[in-house]
Amino acid sequence: MSDRKFVSGLFNSRTAADAAVDAILKRGYTREEISVLMSDATKNKEFALQTKSQAAGGAGIGGAIGVAVGATLAAIVAIGTAITIPPLGLVIAGPIAAALAGAGAGGTTGGLIGALIGLGITKHQAEVYDAGVREGGILIGVDARSDDEVDNLERMFEDLGAKHIHNE
Repeated sequence: MSDRKFVSGLFNSRTAADAAVDAILKRGYTREEISVLMSDATKNKEFALQTKSQAAGGAGIGGAIGVAVGATLAAIVAIGTAITIPPLGLVIAGPIAAALAGAGAGGTTGGLIGALIGLGITKHQAEVYDAGVREGGILIGVDARSDDEVDNLERMFEDLGAKHIHNE
């Protein structure tokens, strides 16, 4: 297996999560390399607001700017690798989706915690992420390409307001 490390952080707002995704892309990663995990309720709330603002914004410049903000996060959640796990009420996109689906996260109580532990996240950190996501947070993660990149991503996440930054 690769010597990459999964760097993740919990963001308390869609705006902060959008900023993290945009910053990761600017570092040369692709949308397909970025993992996103949120509750189904958060997805419905946050993406419904975007739809309403787009409709109200019309085709003017203000509307175009509003559409551009957050478009990348919306695209990641909409791509084919995004899955919804109804028993857990979660929406998962990116590489973490396949790992969680393969771990059977949808079939057991505590499946998310177990699956996150299977990805190398400590039990305590998995419990923190589980609680944070259920409270409306958005987990963003990416496999760092080097040890230096781990440090850079952690600093970037911290600067963007992420809580509970972790790497494994």
